[in-house]
Amino acid sequence: MNAQALHGHLDALLLAVLERGALHGYAIIEALRARSGGVLDLPTGTIYPALRRLERAGYVSSAWSTVNGRERRTYELTGAGLRALAGERTSWQEFSSTVGQFLGGAPTPGAPA
Repeated sequence: MNAQALHGHLDALLLAVLERGALHGYAIIEALRARSGGVLDLPTGTIYPALRRLERAGYVSSAWSTVNGRERRTYELTGAGLRALAGERTSWQEFSSTVGQFLGGAPTPGAPA
């Protein structure tokens, strides 16, 4: 799946990944890939700008840390990020329910179009 298909949803996915705990950038990419069964295989050029955008918005914080002897920037969800994620989940439930009414299956015979 390409980044364009995720337009409008990438930030929420990143917040959801970070909900499980602080991660460095490559680990975030790996978590997206693993949790999606390999479908979300996004390049660093997509992920890092989104992380910076989330940091500017106050949804994530970052700090340098040493991971396996290497310096890496580690990202962590903030309180504002947790609240934003809750809002994203509510919006997603409403959106997917509404779209599901149209794309969820075959229409019922005799039902209004």
